[in-house]
Amino acid sequence: MNGDPILYELLNKLQINYQYIEHPPAPTIEIAKQYWDGNNATHCKNIFMRNHKGNQHYLIILPCDSVFLIKNLEQNLKQGKLTFASEDRLYKYLKLTPGSVSPFGLINDSEHHVIVYIDEALAKSEHVSFHPNINTASLIISFSDLINFLIFAGSKYQILNLGANSKL
Repeated sequence: MNGDPILYELLNKLQINYQYIEHPPAPTIEIAKQYWDGNNATHCKNIFMRNHKGNQHYLIILPCDSVFLIKNLEQNLKQGKLTFASEDRLYKYLKLTPGSVSPFGLINDSEHHVIVYIDEALAKSEHVSFHPNINTASLIISFSDLINFLIFAGSKYQILNLGANSKL
């Protein structure tokens, strides 16, 4: 299996069932969509951001066909302007590279620095999918197991209406 072996060990330890889908590198949603047909899951896009001071980082999780309205989250957080975090920051906090961003990277956030915001449309999904910290595979898990994973990882998370114009 492609991906982080520690992640698979952890999923098994937590008794999180997953469906593994191997595919060629899929660094963008547009590329990944061609490998997701026929799978009963809401496929997600994951955006890694930072506040204007660079002292707080956020993982934004949305349905893959959603439009993320950054201004809505900025107004809610009152942290000033949010911007995309750099590759260096992505690797520093989640040990991930661009095109492989996933909540599963939170196993590397030992200081619990990254705050997770999940679009409320995903809470209506029975199953969701993410890369297993590498973009040559996808894992499908239940939404409730995603929440269990976040709790185990010690990640602060919140389910919000991110103004995502979801196409579920």
